[in-house]
Amino acid sequence: MSIFYYLVLGCVAGTLAGLLGIGGGLIIVPALIYIFSQQGIAPEMLTHMAVGTSLATIVFTSISSVRMHHVHGAVQWRLFQRLVLGIIIGSLAGAWVADSLQGVVLQLFIGVFALMVSFQMGFGLQPVERKALPGNTGLMWSGVGIGAISTLFGIGGGSVTVPLLTRFSVPIRHAVATSSACGLPIAVAGTLGFVVTGWAQPNLPEYSLGYIYLPAVAGIVLSSVVFAGLGARLAHHLPAATLKKVFALLLFFVACQLLAGVF
Repeated sequence: MSIFYYLVLGCVAGTLAGLLGIGGGLIIVPALIYIFSQQGIAPEMLTHMAVGTSLATIVFTSISSVRMHHVHGAVQWRLFQRLVLGIIIGSLAGAWVADSLQGVVLQLFIGVFALMVSFQMGFGLQPVERKALPGNTGLMWSGVGIGAISTLFGIGGGSVTVPLLTRFSVPIRHAVATSSACGLPIAVAGTLGFVVTGWAQPNLPEYSLGYIYLPAVAGIVLSSVVFAGLGARLAHHLPAATLKKVFALLLFFVACQLLAGVF
């Protein structure tokens, strides 16, 4: 029965990713927290497993996304190269920080972050543009921040990377494409971090690799890759602005549920 839930979750996350150009982490993590709690996974580790498992799914889904953007020549690979070292360092650090937090505290942080993203999408808030990119040191530290925040919340980083790059006057098309490229090292480094930090944890469920629950990864990836294409096709026929507001409302209620579970 759990496999069925993972397949459905992958359908929803994949469709939203294709439809709105966002990663599925902000939907996958709260849904997995609920599903894992119903499976009886220990409360002190279920949020960590939801975040780690979400990152593992993003490893697979980001590959197809990067390939698509690369074919269209939209990825700024020189910019990616200047960010990637910081992203890897930040992602590993984010996994370590997450492991040091109690599950309820991590859930609180995820709820607050989801609330912020819902307001940003709902009201169409845009960052103030700067004239130029920072130097190599500034970009490396930007990468550290992107990696740490994304890994902590189990996301591919689009909701962090795209606003940052557009603030540095990177055109939105290139910002989205370069963000998708950044999602792969975030997911790989973050997943490795959650494997290592969760490796010696007691009471892990069967078929776990550290904080990664492999049956959930398989089910979500299997359906999300298929439905991302459906979402992309629907995006050409449905009003994007209205869809983003609907998603923002959904995310608002998801955030409220997460915060209600804390308090």
